[in-house]
Amino acid sequence: MSHTIIDTNFNFPNQKSVYKGKVREVYNINDDELVMIATDRLSAFDVVMPKGIPYKGQILNQIATKMMAATEDLVPNWLTATPDPNVAVGYLCDPFKVEMVIRGYMSGHAAREYKAGKRVLCGVPMPEGMKENDKFPEPIITPATKAEMGDHDEDISREDILKRGIVSEEDYVVLEDYTRKLFQRGSDIAASRGLILVDTKYEFGKTKDGQIVLIDEIHTPDSSRYFYADGYQERQDKGEDQKQLSKEFVRQWLIANNFQGLEGQTVPFMSDDYIESVSERYIELYENITGETFVKADVSNIQERIGTNVLGYLG
Repeated sequence: MSHTIIDTNFNFPNQKSVYKGKVREVYNINDDELVMIATDRLSAFDVVMPKGIPYKGQILNQIATKMMAATEDLVPNWLTATPDPNVAVGYLCDPFKVEMVIRGYMSGHAAREYKAGKRVLCGVPMPEGMKENDKFPEPIITPATKAEMGDHDEDISREDILKRGIVSEEDYVVLEDYTRKLFQRGSDIAASRGLILVDTKYEFGKTKDGQIVLIDEIHTPDSSRYFYADGYQERQDKGEDQKQLSKEFVRQWLIANNFQGLEGQTVPFMSDDYIESVSERYIELYENITGETFVKADVSNIQERIGTNVLGYLG
């Protein structure tokens, strides 16, 4: 599995700093531009797995850039160029310290909380009598605080965000509006591919001139959950699991192997065969979400390829 990119240590011209997130590494160029590299790292339960997934970074980056292009008429975004399959370049922004999570269906974290007896998530009430994967009457926004690498994102209510001054009310109204518009567009795109956009998260920042823009990834399998629309209602009626297109299959495998990122737990061993199967699932995700055949980039020397392409772009 040497044909993966797990870590980068570039030193680009006019580089000011580098920030390493769970999956992406962001290089600050001259306090003006950001070079964001999508690695092949796999994160689940806020823990980075020990092995990379072939082509995962390319898949996430290419889905995100396609979805940014498909939503830029609704919401401005940070992106200016994609000089390499794993790289996005855009404006330096000051990120808001919240992730705008929006849920159209009661799945994943929301379903786990519901099963535990909670009927309010991030200050938003959830109706009684729902089953896992049922559709909410209206999509609900359930924000999370943005954690540093190694920490866990935490649920937070709109009221707490405003009370703690994490985001001003004026800005938060814009974030909510953009979140709903993006989710509607994402749902429409998904429906055209025979998919249901179940839930997703968006991140926003402010440019130097104070414009609120969409940053980071959008509608990727790492930030979103998709169901296959065909047979959805039938499966719900029978109480069966939904066919998913998301990272949830990794989470379920980890849970089955006694890992949920809790203290004292150890990440289970991932064989090469298992890693290969995850890579194949990500390619399947790409092709279903975009409606296009995935073209594998040259991975004989990913570091060198990325370095050459970014330097060529920076000139």
